[in-house]
This record gives sequence, C-alpha cells and structure tokens, in this order.
Amino acid sequence: MGVYEKAAPMNLEALARSRQHSHAFSEGNPMAEKNTRRAMALTLVMMVVEIAGGWWFNSMAVLADGWHMSSHALALGLAAFAYACARRYRDDPRFAFGTWKIEILAGYTSAILLLGVAALMAFESIVRVFKPSPIHYPQAIAIAVVGLAVNLLCAWWLRDQHDHHHGHAHDHGHHHDHGHGHPHHHHHDLNQRSAYLHVLADAATSVLAIIALLGGLYFNASWLDPLMGIVGAVLVSVWAWGLIRQTGRVLLDAEMDAPLVAEIREAVEQGEVPARISDLHVWQVGRGRFACSMEVATVPGVDAAVFHRALSVHEEIVHVTVEVRSTGP
Repeated sequence: MGVYEKAAPMNLEALARSRQHSHAFSEGNPMAEKNTRRAMALTLVMMVVEIAGGWWFNSMAVLADGWHMSSHALALGLAAFAYACARRYRDDPRFAFGTWKIEILAGYTSAILLLGVAALMAFESIVRVFKPSPIHYPQAIAIAVVGLAVNLLCAWWLRDQHDHHHGHAHDHGHHHDHGHGHPHHHHHDLNQRSAYLHVLADAATSVLAIIALLGGLYFNASWLDPLMGIVGAVLVSVWAWGLIRQTGRVLLDAEMDAPLVAEIREAVEQGEVPARISDLHVWQVGRGRFACSMEVATVPGVDAAVFHRALSVHEEIVHVTVEVRSTGP
C-alpha cells in the first residue's frame, strides 16, 4: 500500500508533464511588423517636414496636413507597439490563450482614432463652407501629390498578403483533454489592416484634395475643396466602422454565429457514435484559429478521443476541451 501511495503521485506528475503544451496560438506576423515600422518611420519624417515647412513658409495648409499626418503616425506606432508586445509576452503564463488579442485591441483603438480623424475632416470641411479662406493652389497641389506618393508606398508595404501555416494535431483520449492543430488558411491580420486603413484614408484624402484643388485652380470651383473633404470623411467613417465591428466581435468572443459552430455540431452529432452537444463555446484565439469547449451527452463507455477524432478535420480548431456525460448508469 505504501509503494502505491508513493508511486501514484509520480505517475500523475509524469502524465501531467507529458500533456503540457504552449497556449501561444499566434505565430505573429514578422513581415507586417517590419513593414509597419517602416511605414511609421516614413510617415514621421513626412510629418516633421510638413510641420517645419508650414511654419517656415507660413503656410497653414502645409501645417494642417502635417498635424493631420501625425494622427496616422500615432496609429502606425500603436500597431507596431502591439506586435512587439504580443511577441514579447507570447509565452507569459498569465495569458490563458496567448497574446494575439493585444493586436486586436490595438486595431480596435486605431479604428476609433480613425473615426476621430473622419470627424475632424468633416468639421474642418463644414467650417470652410461657411468661412472660405484663400487657397494657394500650386503649393497645396504639390503637398498633396507628395503626400499621396508617401501614402501609396506605405499602403504597398502594408497590403494584406497571403500567409500559410502548417502544423500538427494532438488527440488525447481522456474525458477532459485538449487537442491542438495549426491551420493553413489565409486570414486577415486586423492589426495590419488597421494600419493599412490609416494610410489608405490619408491617400484617399490626398486624391480628393488633388481633384478639388485642380477644379479650383482651372475652373474657379472653390466649393469643391470642402465638398471633397466631406466625401472623404464619410468614406473614412465607413472604413473605421467596419474595422470596429470586426475587431469588437473578436474582443467580445462573439463567434457563436460563425459557420464553424454548425460544422462542429455536425461533426460531433453525426459521427461514429450517438451524441448530442449540451453545451458549446467557440472563440477565436489567433488569426483564423479557434478554441472550443463542449459538453457532450452520449452512450456509456464512449471516450472523449472519439470526438477529438471527429473534430481533427477542422485544422482551424487549435484547442479543444471535451467533457463527456453518459446517458446510462
């Protein structure tokens, strides 16, 4: 009896160690992080040049554009900071499901900032409708063209590129256990997308400004300037709201209407043994990667490994917890 009492804890510890695994479900996005830093540096340089030039040449248009660009530099800095934090704390045990949501939180914050930029654009445009001011067209057009070139280069760096992940899956046969795998599908990086939308918003603003300024220069249509500002504000607001909805959904774990949920139910309830899911939770833990926790009612003698095998075809499910409830005695 004494031997059993000493051996059992050792066996349990060995079993527990053998089943330990990393909860870092996001591999990060090194290329996006690098390009975000490059875009931030270029935007900062352009911002400093415009603010200094506006002050030196006493041009309010140049100065205003420089301060406007500062908001986008801040957003790019936020995105770069989020990548760095997620990478640094990737293996921190305090984060139960990894640090990927740091990136999503940055994207959400950036989207709110983008909405603020749109509101400022609308306000400035409405003020110009009622209080028009002289426009130095050649100088303003030159600034808009340079700004557009900078933003197009940044947008090229931050464009959404396809990425592929390959990995493995684990299948465990206990009533409370976990399965892991890695997807090889393409999914949006919402932190990168938030940075991209900021530079795209600035590029769109530059295009609309060029159209308005050319119209004012050659056709004396000064009203085009505030009109294009309002159009730009509406466009940026739509982009910002879309990003807020996407990132907010992830942050609030609002994934139960995702197609994957129905696929999980089908895989379990139409599998090799009679079963019904009595409780199901699905949430996102990485780009295109999901965790799943469920309680399954089934016939006596069925092991949880049966349901892990049924779900193994879904490589986007990287963490599974199954609790089996038998309907019989």
